Amino acid sequence: MSKTDPAVVDVVSTLGQNGTAAGTGIVLTSSGEVLTNNHVIDGATSIKVRDVGNGQTYTASVVGYDASHDIAVIQLQGASGLPTANLGNSSSVAVGSKVVAIGNAGGQDGTPSVATGTVTGLNQSITATDAASGTAEQLSGLIRTNAAIQAGDSGGPLTNAAGQVIGIDTAASSGSVQLNSSTATQAFTIPINEAVSIARQIEAGTSSATVHIGSTALLGVEIASASQQLGNPAAAGAQVAGVQPGSAAASAGLTAGDVITAVGGHGVSSASDVRSALSRYHPGDKISITWTDQAGQSHSATAVLGSGPAA
Repeated sequence: MSKTDPAVVDVVSTLGQNGTAAGTGIVLTSSGEVLTNNHVIDGATSIKVRDVGNGQTYTASVVGYDASHDIAVIQLQGASGLPTANLGNSSSVAVGSKVVAIGNAGGQDGTPSVATGTVTGLNQSITATDAASGTAEQLSGLIRTNAAIQAGDSGGPLTNAAGQVIGIDTAASSGSVQLNSSTATQAFTIPINEAVSIARQIEAGTSSATVHIGSTALLGVEIASASQQLGNPAAAGAQVAGVQPGSAAASAGLTAGDVITAVGGHGVSSASDVRSALSRYHPGDKISITWTDQAGQSHSATAVLGSGPAA
């Protein structure tokens, strides 16, 4: 554990007007590339990272992320000489293996928390729901343990008895992700082999259907959940619950109650669809938006995407 502690960082994401989310990260390179969960930084307007090894706090930028596998890589600004994590081989993990989860439990931002346990299952599948955006991701191939992981531990290392990192804990972080598990004592971890494979793709700048390189393009709309919907919209699509002032959506003329039917030429019917349509775009890109207003009139406009949280 003492080998791993200096390669752990506390991650605090500022989420616009909605407060902050605390999580953990693992230092991959001495120049400050850090591996964490996507849900730790998803929706962040700014990210601060405290390195446990040297006690310094850095501003971080998003190198890229894979929302469908809950992996992100962030870069600490001005970092050098950082201790890096001792990575193990997650394919050698077996049920019954002793493990230690290290993280920023409860977002305390102090000495890393430690939770011990054993591996209770392999190749597990869960549904992780992001309450903030209403989107859900199916995560599979996970390691299940009985280590008492807490909010704030997300993105932190799960280590084996030799202190090698074998996975990334992906527990609830500041209420933003809830794991639908049968008991509260179950914790789920992304195997390090899979996480590092995705991280290397991100570091290489190789985008794909699931990997997004760079910061998120911001449209500036909040999509209504089923319970929030205003009346019965005439058009099938994603109904707008609110529009961020000064955003791309605002400049296009969207208002609450409108129903977005297409983004970038892709038909949409949910917050997940809107996020997916935006995933290949970057801040500064122009994008077409098609929507139906509350009077049933159809509109189209082209807007310049901003920088910030998804959708």
